[in-house]
This record gives sequence, C-alpha cells and structure tokens, in this order.
Amino acid sequence: MKLYISKVILGAFLLFTQIIFAQNLSKSQFKVKGNCEMCKERIETTAKKAGAKEARYSIDSQTLTLETDNNISTDEILKKVAGAGHDNEKFKASNETYESLPGCCHYERDLQQSTAEVHNHHHKKENEFYVKGNCASCKARIEKAAKDAGANSADWDAEKQTVTLDFDPSKTSADKILKKIADVGHDNEKYKSSDNTYKNLPSCCLYDREIALGEKNPNVHYEEGTTSEHSEHADQNASNENHESHDNHEKHIEGVVVTGGKAATSLSKKEAGLVFNIDKKELLKAACCNLSESFETNATVDVSFSNAVTGTKQLKMLGLDQKYTSLTKELLPEIRGLASAYGLSFIPGRWIESIQLTKGGSTVTNGYESITGQINTELLKNAKEPETSLNLFSDFNGRAEANITNVSNINEKWSQTFLLHGNGTFGNTDMNDDGFLDRPKGTQINAAYLLNYNDLEKSGFGSHFGINFIKDERTAGQTDFNKQLAQDKQTAYGVGIDISRFQVWNKTGYVFRGKPYQSLGWMNQYVYHQQDSFFGLRNYSGKQQTYYSNLIFESILGNTNHKYKAGASFMYDGYDETYLADNFKRNEIVPGIFAEYTLTGLKYTLVAGARADFHNLAGTQFTPRLNFKYDFTPQTILRLSAGRGFRTANVFAENQQYFASNRTIQILQNNGSIYGLKPEIAWNYGVSLQQEFKLFGRKSSIIADFFRTDFQNQVLVDLDRSPQQLTFYNLEDKSFANSFQTQWDFTPFKNFDVRLAYKYYDVQADYLDGRREIPFMAKHRGFVNLAYATNKNNKGAFWSFDTTLNWVGKQRLPNTSSNPEEFQLPAYSESYAVLNAQISRNFNKKIRAYVGGENLTSYYQKNAIVDFKNPFGNYFDGGMVYAPIMKANFYVGLDVTF
Repeated sequence: MKLYISKVILGAFLLFTQIIFAQNLSKSQFKVKGNCEMCKERIETTAKKAGAKEARYSIDSQTLTLETDNNISTDEILKKVAGAGHDNEKFKASNETYESLPGCCHYERDLQQSTAEVHNHHHKKENEFYVKGNCASCKARIEKAAKDAGANSADWDAEKQTVTLDFDPSKTSADKILKKIADVGHDNEKYKSSDNTYKNLPSCCLYDREIALGEKNPNVHYEEGTTSEHSEHADQNASNENHESHDNHEKHIEGVVVTGGKAATSLSKKEAGLVFNIDKKELLKAACCNLSESFETNATVDVSFSNAVTGTKQLKMLGLDQKYTSLTKELLPEIRGLASAYGLSFIPGRWIESIQLTKGGSTVTNGYESITGQINTELLKNAKEPETSLNLFSDFNGRAEANITNVSNINEKWSQTFLLHGNGTFGNTDMNDDGFLDRPKGTQINAAYLLNYNDLEKSGFGSHFGINFIKDERTAGQTDFNKQLAQDKQTAYGVGIDISRFQVWNKTGYVFRGKPYQSLGWMNQYVYHQQDSFFGLRNYSGKQQTYYSNLIFESILGNTNHKYKAGASFMYDGYDETYLADNFKRNEIVPGIFAEYTLTGLKYTLVAGARADFHNLAGTQFTPRLNFKYDFTPQTILRLSAGRGFRTANVFAENQQYFASNRTIQILQNNGSIYGLKPEIAWNYGVSLQQEFKLFGRKSSIIADFFRTDFQNQVLVDLDRSPQQLTFYNLEDKSFANSFQTQWDFTPFKNFDVRLAYKYYDVQADYLDGRREIPFMAKHRGFVNLAYATNKNNKGAFWSFDTTLNWVGKQRLPNTSSNPEEFQLPAYSESYAVLNAQISRNFNKKIRAYVGGENLTSYYQKNAIVDFKNPFGNYFDGGMVYAPIMKANFYVGLDVTF
C-alpha cells in the first residue's frame, strides 16, 4: 500500500514538474532564410545547440519556430543561426560564411534589405505583438478579445499584422491577452488557435495560416498603412469590382489605388473566375507603346496584325476575335462600337497601372457583352509621394513617342493624375518593296485628367472623376500618296483616317456606417467618338455617342459567407454611319437589371448571377452566368464556369481591315433591326485546373484550361464566297470555338523566370455553302517567355533581360481560287515564329534606359497585298494578312522619374 501511495505521489510530482516546466517554456517564430533540406537540418541543429528545447524550420514559409526556456535569449539563438550561414530577421550571416555554404543552400539574400516584415520586426514596440487577420471583422474581434482579457485598449493593424496593447501588468498580462485572442480564432506569436475555432470564422476572416508571422497578408488591401473592409466593399460596388486582386495585393477604391507588394503577373487564387492580374512591371518587359502591345509577354491573349495597309492590331481570346471580349477602362465600357478597329491604340502603355484579364464569362454586374472574357485596364492614380515620370521612345524606322505622367496628393482626401501622350510616325517604311507603307504615318495627341476623393474611413464616401481627349490622324497606302491632294486627283492609292474622341466619367461609392459589408456605388460615363476616313475611292465616316450608367448595391444575407449584389444599368448608343452613299442610323436604348449571389465556404466559392436587359432593337435578353471554384488543397484549384452573352454587331467599324481592297460589301438581311441583322448570342463554358508546387526549391505553377463557345445568330464575315465580295449574314446553323491552353511558370534559379505555353484552337462555322474553319486562326500555337534580372545594388541599379518567342501554326486562308493564278493564295499559310527581346538598365530608382527588337527572326509575309501593282483593279486586296508584314524593328527608350 505504501509502495502504491509512493508511486502516486511520485507520478503526481513528475506531472506537476512537467506542467511547471511547460509553463516556463516560450514559443516564438522568426523569419530565417534557407533553401533545402540541408538548410533545414543545419538551422534546427544550430538552434538546439544554442539552447532551444525544440526547433522546427519550414522551407516553404521560411520560418523557424522555437520553444525555449524563458531564461534563454532568442537573439542569441538567431545570432548562432546567422553564424551558421543563414540570414534572419535579427542578424545577417557574413559573406564568407554564406559563400562557404553548398551551392544548393544559396538562398536569395534580400531579406535584411527589402522585406517589410523585417522592418516591422526591427521597429516593433514593447507591447506590440504579431496577430494574424484579414479584415475589419477580424479587427473588431481581436480588439474585443484583448479588452475582455483586461487590456485598457488594443489597436490591431492589418498591414503590419500586429496588435498594440495597453494594459496594467498588475491586473493582466500579454500572455493572457494573446491567449484570449487565439481562443477567438486568431493565431499570434504566442499561441495558435484551435482548428475548429479557426474553421468557424466567417469566410472573409479565414487568413492564410501558412504565411509567416509578420509577413504581409495577401488577403489584406493596404491604404497608406491602414486597411478596412469598408474599402473592399466600397470598391466592389462603386467600381463594380469583380477583379478583386487578392494575389496582386491591389485594390482600387474609387480611383484611389491601395497597394502592397505586387507580382508582375499573377493568377488570382481567390477569385471564382480565372483572373490574371498584370502589373505595370510586366508591361516594362516589352515596348508596350499602347494597350495592343501590353500582352506581348502574356500567353492568354493573341495579338495579330489584321491589315497590311492600315497596320492596326487586334486581340483574340479563346480563338475568337476581339469584339467578343469585353474591353473596359476603369471598369467602364471602352473599346467597342466605332472604336473597335483602332481603340487599342488609344490607351498608352505608360498610362496603365494594371490590367485584369478574365477568361470566360465575367460578372453580370459589368454588362451583357462579355462572351469570351473581360480585359479591364486601370490607369495610374496612386503614389505615396508626388511623382512625375517622363518616357521617351523611338524606333529605327521613324516612330517616336513621349509620355508625361504626374500623380500627386492634393490633401489627405484628394489626389489627382495628369496623363499626356504624343506619338508620331514620320518615316516611309516599306520593307517588302511593294510600294505600300508597312504601317501608317501620322500623329496622336492624347490627354487625360483624373481626380480622386477618398473619405471611406470617416464619411464613407469615395469618388473618382476622369476626362480624356484624343486626336488621332493617320495616313497609309502607297508611298507616293499625297494626302494634300483631292481623292479624284490622286494617281496613287491612299488611306486617310482621322479620329476625334472625348470621354468623361465618374464613379462614386458609399459604405454604410457600422456595416462594412454594405455599400452603394454609381458609375456614369459619356463618350463621343467621330471617325472620318477614306480607303482609295471609298469613304467611311461614323459618329457614336454613348451614355452608360450602372448602380450597384451590395450587402450580405446573415453573414459574410452569403453576399449579394443587385442593381440596374442603362446604356444608350447613338450611331450615324455613312459608307459610300449609304447612311445607317440607329439608336440603341438598353435599360437592365441584375442580381448576383456569392456563397463562400472553407474550400469553395460559388458566384451565380443573372441579368435582364430590355433592348429596344434586340428585344428582352436574359443573361445568366455562373463561376465555381473548389480548392482541393491551397495548391490545387479547380474552376468551372458557364454563361451567356449577347451583342449587336457593328459590321462596318469592326471590319475596316477589309476596306483596303476591291471587295464590295453585301449584307444578307433577315428581318433584324441592326443593318437588317439579329443580335449575336453565345454560350461559353469553361473548366480549369491550377496546380502549384515546388521545383528547385522555388515556386512553380501549371494551369490548364478548356473553354467552348457556342453561337446562335452569329454574324459571319464570309470572305470565301468571292475574292471580290465581303458578305455579312446571320448564322442559321452551328458555329463554335474550342480553346485549350496549358501554361507552366517556374523559376529554375534566382532571378530567372520561365513561362511556357501551348494553345490549341478548333474554330468552325456552318457557312452558306458548308462547314469550314474560320480563316486566320492557327490551330496550334506555342509560347516561350524568359526573364532574368540581376541583383540590385545599394543604389537600386540592376539589369533586366527579357525575350519572348511566339510560334504560330498554319492558318486557313480565304478561298481565292476564282482569281487569276498569280493572285491566288494557298489554302493554308505556312507556320512561322516571331522573336522579341529587350535589355533594360535601371541606373537607380529614378532612371531607366532600354533597347529592344521586335520580330528578330525577320519573318514577314511576302506578297501581303494581293495585286499591289494595280490597287484600283478587281483583284487588289490588303486584308489577307496572317503574319507580320515588317522585318526586324529595333527601338530605344528612356524612363525618368522626378
């Protein structure tokens, strides 16, 4: 019996000793640089030898978790870890020690100099502690828990991911407060929340548990040191923001962009749709004189010349023409209607702050015209300090341009942006010696002013105003054409295009007080567009006036797992076109209503919406859309989408590339109200799989997607009936486009990024005489982009090297068999490759110079113009372009920031 009692007492004593011992242990987490399993073993062994009871290093999160006695200094442990060769947030390894590490252990040595989290650690206040969270709801919960645990006050900062405490040590302690914060669901530097508590948080509060303490949270959107869910919801409404750039760490609050660190290009892991965020840093990898050149390093969008005379570029997505993609600026309708042919050149590359590219059906709140996706451009409007930038550009064939941008704060609530662009093409470029200019000569003046107001935190209001004016003049045709002479006096073939465009817009949002999830936004825009042009002996002119309005209300149903948007829109388009002697006038009046519901779970997001539009000419149109995302793991994401869209075709404006020919235009009417044609309707379905993994110890990702588009009443552009005829008619049978793309992004070694892609398109239609492939669409395409940058020196100077290879397979060409043999085209084009490259040098943070070349392979389409010697004859045709028409073109540029 005594022996039994002794064992009980001994056991109780040992248990009590362990409890006391455990209470004297402290657990903490620190940022430590490492690369591989050898690093992991070295770091953990060194930490334990320095006095840590337990040491666990995560290669993925680059963090070292330590358990130590309270009398052991973590600073001493971190100093030993640095002495073993591993930089950390407190100490840096000597260069000699770092260089002596095995090659596989050579991590990126930028933590001490550049990461925000180190800055936070070095300047953390005495009673400041790391606490994870996402939004305003997190802030309220954290601060309430702290006060419940005895704190006099608590202030949680989302940007720093810290809580600052004020408490009486005689009544409570930091440990008790942080334990209480963990109990309500928020991991911190002392305690971790239980899995059940974390999972029961609202979806908007589910922070990423893999991110190291002190590291910036990509779910948080920063505004000069503050974050608010007010900002998020105001933007979703007032800016109609479906392109919520979580991975890009960027948010647009009614014209005030709030940013954290950004990747040059990223695929959003948070969006239900397939959304790519392209930052202005990505645009610097190529010449990027305007929006049409902003996708040179992006595999999703195909950029091609559509005309051998006017030199215009067009985008294609999912195997279909640009007209089926919704092109917006500041989430307002932009390149559509009469601007379709030349609108891509109206947004200068240096004005662009970011681009959000959505594949497949986008949100119903942005309208009914999106079929293959949406490309939204955000203009420059954010700077912590006043900033003026100058860009000068010139190529070796007579093109020059200048850009001046200025972003400045008027006061703490108001900011403004001035944007000015001018370009001119003065040289006669005729590389294939056919007597025709390979690109038009001319000038463009483009000016914009943006005014932004942001008082979302106090009054709940935010607003963005913009105004833009463009004057664009271009001349093309034969090199000896003289625009000063009247057309009937000319012996040479010429093309003249004069465009004037004016826009004014406003977006205003209001966040309801005490309800950060509820907001109201209203957008309005007026556009006037005028084009006067001639193509040889045929004239085309057009005027378009557009008024657009969109009102959006957003709130929740019960909690933030159930969000909804509802609203109404109005679109007015007034068209007045003249082609030859025929005048075409119409007014399209389209009031609409819409609603969208978002359901968010722990691993899935469902966005379902529908809209009804009451088109005065096309009748009532119902547009449903659905996007679904499921996260099998944080690294494996499946997406599904389906939706409907409709549009009215502008047959003249959208097909001006064929005006430079002898083709006569014929419209086969079928009792429709737009040129005698019915509106185009299409269904789009998509599936994609996104997979992230580690390769060479670095992030790598593969994305594969498949989309199908089925048309009803598609307006076909039939180039096959006769080489002397251009025929438009509504499709009565099937027309479809299948698109498959796979893209692999990886970094084989430090500062070197690789992007590989393959695309397959199957695009066919039932023409009047049978099913055929759509012309000028290659079934197979390949893409390679390589980017390397050297390390920055202490002045911020570095070199960048970028190159992109596009391989384009054979394309079906229009039937020209009825032409004389010398003017006939083959049934299919040959495949070809185009190589672009650029080298840039940043001398410091203010000055950058670059030199580059386009089409370095010098492949060009020979005889791009059919019967170029007789431009007024029956067989002349400048619209049969499937490849570049210019050989290698070199350029230089300079960026200076003041």
